[in-house]
Amino acid sequence: MDGKVVVVTGALGALGKVVAETAHARGARVAGVDHAASQMPATAERMEIGGVDLSDAAQAKKAIDAVAAHFGRLDVVINIAGGFAFETVAEGDAKTWQRMFALNVLTALNTSRAAIPHLSASPAGRIVNVGAMGALQAGSGMGAYAASKSGVHRLTEAMAAEWKGKITVNAVLPSTIDTAANRASMPNADFAKWVRPEELAEVILFLASDAASAVTGALLPVNGRV
Repeated sequence: MDGKVVVVTGALGALGKVVAETAHARGARVAGVDHAASQMPATAERMEIGGVDLSDAAQAKKAIDAVAAHFGRLDVVINIAGGFAFETVAEGDAKTWQRMFALNVLTALNTSRAAIPHLSASPAGRIVNVGAMGALQAGSGMGAYAASKSGVHRLTEAMAAEWKGKITVNAVLPSTIDTAANRASMPNADFAKWVRPEELAEVILFLASDAASAVTGALLPVNGRV
């Protein structure tokens, strides 16, 4: 990761913070983009852009262009921004399906489209998306979320085919991630079986690295210890 310019969306969340910090510790210049506000002052090595709605294409482009202008180039985009909802189809709200699509698919789509002109100029352009094991077969209450994450999987495959030889595009498919929010919502679960953010960050940063130059279009399961 040494010297690479890396954008992490959802950088103020539980996983985003770990990925951004790990990439920076390994020599990357890191830009975080998030819907939440950020007070981090921009330096030659780090910057954060808060208050960005990445489901809006114009806002996504403005943020990505600002990163490229600040660092002079862009090598890696890691699309972590997203959301989760649990409700059954019959009792749920159609707006939940729209919200999941916006939070999970449009954020990755808009960020990637804005970044492609910059990534295609890099000798090792990378896009890494976050899909979900739960999107491979939706369980009860997982319809809207699984449908949106399945959209992320198909987006990953399409972009990988379209940019093969120029930009690698892959996705990690985690099972439940061990975060404070997930522990609070599922207090009786066996947390030892979940994927730790640090473990998922390792896989994400491998796909973002030069070592993964021959990997594209992959949907890589990260199952934890289930």
